[in-house]
Amino acid sequence: MEMVQNPPPDPEGPPNPPSAGSGGVPRSPWRVFAAACIVAAGFVFITLVYVTNLTPQNAAGRDFIGYWATGQQLIHHADPYNTQAMLRLERGVGYTQDVPRITPSPPVAFLLLIPLGLFGAKTGLIVWLMAQLAVLSICIWMIWILFGRRDSRLHLAGYLFAPAIACLEAGQLGIFFLLGVMLFLLFHRSRPELAGAGLLLCALKPHLFLPLVLVLLLWMLRNRAQGLRILAGFSGLLALNTAVTLWFDPRVWQQYLAMLRASSIENRLTPTLGEGLRFLFGLHSVWLQWVPEVLGCAWALVYFWQRRDRWNWLDHGLLVLLVGGMCTPYAWLTDEAALLPAVIGGIFRAEDARRSLVPIALVGTAALVEVMANVQITGWGYLWTTPAWLGWYLYATWGTRRAA
Repeated sequence: MEMVQNPPPDPEGPPNPPSAGSGGVPRSPWRVFAAACIVAAGFVFITLVYVTNLTPQNAAGRDFIGYWATGQQLIHHADPYNTQAMLRLERGVGYTQDVPRITPSPPVAFLLLIPLGLFGAKTGLIVWLMAQLAVLSICIWMIWILFGRRDSRLHLAGYLFAPAIACLEAGQLGIFFLLGVMLFLLFHRSRPELAGAGLLLCALKPHLFLPLVLVLLLWMLRNRAQGLRILAGFSGLLALNTAVTLWFDPRVWQQYLAMLRASSIENRLTPTLGEGLRFLFGLHSVWLQWVPEVLGCAWALVYFWQRRDRWNWLDHGLLVLLVGGMCTPYAWLTDEAALLPAVIGGIFRAEDARRSLVPIALVGTAALVEVMANVQITGWGYLWTTPAWLGWYLYATWGTRRAA
């Protein structure tokens, strides 16, 4: 049995109290207005930098080019998985490789990508990067609210989180997974429909969250009122997403399944524990990469069931999120952006326990140096990151719970 001595602020309880040191004094509207102006000025400045310095060739050198070409195909009611058409579009803006970049995400991702079909490659890249930066800022703000609106400003470390930086550099989807996680954590009690709609973003790569999904299903069965509303929000947005996507391409799901059958996704080695097992014991044994996932799911189910009567998404749920990120069979560093609430949550828990922040500073700096040094996210140089985020969280929360 586990006894939680110092639980974090719980969204299932009363609203977050004023942060320490604030004295409960409400913030001046002029301070809020000034902060908003600073943020707006920053976004305008970054936009101008992008407009001045980016070219279509910059778009062609990022994973973004596959999303842009997908949007172009869909807006013209064409097959977004057509290899020749995608390669022709990508080469038209400077792409030089022989194999086109086609997103392996299911068609539920296309509601995000269709608007890219309205822009050229350079403009689309600017819009995409600004959208990512805005979403990252919103998520960091939500983390600040979720953990009690603290005055320490440690949540701003999220802007230096290596997976988020990697997302911005590559134009990848990981920041949108983070938004889905944050919408659920913040609104699963107060606005369950919104929380459920947010979970659709996690369905873009469901294997990243499989242990969390299994726990969520059990939690919804035990909390049926909230569970049904979460399911309604998820189903409603899924229906809208599907209707819009099918209007642009009625055969998109058949095309997606055909792409999966023809592709060799299982042969793309990624820096995960499961892929490490394949590397050690046989690359042709694809089943090996699922061993950590199976073990992680089994652990998550047992972990939830032992705590089912006192389950706390801001404590237990974040641990399951980290374990799922470490055990996933197929992922890149950019996908780890979804782990940001657990990493920042660990920082706040360590701060409460007066524990040193040096470990996360060292781990975060090492990961950031790798990203800045352009270490390929497809290589084994990032195999250590998910165990490191998990190790940090265990260290930060050590002593706030004990086995009896």
